[in-house]
Amino acid sequence: MQLVSEDIEQYCKDFSIDDSELLMELSKSTCDNEDKPQMLCGALVGGLLQILIKISGAKRVLEIGMFTGYSSLKMAEALPSDGEIHSCELMEKHIVTANGWFNKSDVGHKITVHPGSAKDSLEEFRAGSFDMMFVDADKTGYPEYYLKGTMLLKKGGIAIFDNMLWSGSVLNPEDDDSKALRETAGLIKNDSRLEQILLPVRDGLMIYRKKL
Repeated sequence: MQLVSEDIEQYCKDFSIDDSELLMELSKSTCDNEDKPQMLCGALVGGLLQILIKISGAKRVLEIGMFTGYSSLKMAEALPSDGEIHSCELMEKHIVTANGWFNKSDVGHKITVHPGSAKDSLEEFRAGSFDMMFVDADKTGYPEYYLKGTMLLKKGGIAIFDNMLWSGSVLNPEDDDSKALRETAGLIKNDSRLEQILLPVRDGLMIYRKKL
């Protein structure tokens, strides 16, 4: 299911925050060299992440799943000089690629990569230590990322979960990914600590604020 037409999506990009030259190079390289370039979150989602950082005044960001590093750099560009991103990534190939781009950037020093299973890496962090969380990783892991990640958010912290519509398959979930995404949406909706909204931006963005 094409949730938004390509023409409308391009129109939205045309009138939104532009990518830096380095991010445009990164996007092109990802499209040219990766087997699944669609895993890159893209300029609209990345632009929204930047806006949320600036509106909320976030300084410390947790990222679960960084792929080739686009979202990491996009957020790092918006963070203040003392801001930091802690990015969890399982695939060594992606870590090598992303670090190459981080080294070319003036803001790459803000990013710390935590290799290996995100479920293990999350145990390293202190509860209530992050202002914002962005999740774009294995979909079957989303329920646990919600549970553990929300504990790591400060009061007033913001979380963004990507691909929450999964091309519409969440309406009648049959595969494990769709079922996990539907479960995650239900967990978030029924969590009295949260204020949430699910938006049909790209492949679906769940955004919530931890009010308690």
